[in-house]
Amino acid sequence: MLKHITKSSLQTKKIGEELAKKILKEGPKKKKAQVLALNGELGGGKTTFLQGFAKGIGVKKRILSPTFVIMKSFKIDSPSFNTFYHLDCYRIKKARELFILGFEEILSNPKNIIAIEWAERVQKLLPKNSKLITFKFYNKKEREIIIK
Repeated sequence: MLKHITKSSLQTKKIGEELAKKILKEGPKKKKAQVLALNGELGGGKTTFLQGFAKGIGVKKRILSPTFVIMKSFKIDSPSFNTFYHLDCYRIKKARELFILGFEEILSNPKNIIAIEWAERVQKLLPKNSKLITFKFYNKKEREIIIK
């Protein structure tokens, strides 16, 4: 378990970028996609963290939370991974709603990286080896990020 206290959005992005580089170095899992399950309050830093993470895996496009479209995908220029999926489950009422988006197929490809904001809403669909990332909001600037 890693615990970080960040005092700026730049620090939060940097932690995301460092985790991305570590995942790229480790390579894909054997049978499933690499899943990042992000939990925490509104304004806790989840999307900011993922902006840094996306940069670390080589995504050039701007990362915004897909709250209304629920899922966005980005190609990754890496020998280990092909696609980064960014999901926001804030508006999901039942976990099985993700099946409509092809979640099972996306999850079954070890060359995918999936980051899920509000992952607690779809917890029963997450693989056991998901990286759990919890964001605690202290004040306007300070956040605690715990990576398990």
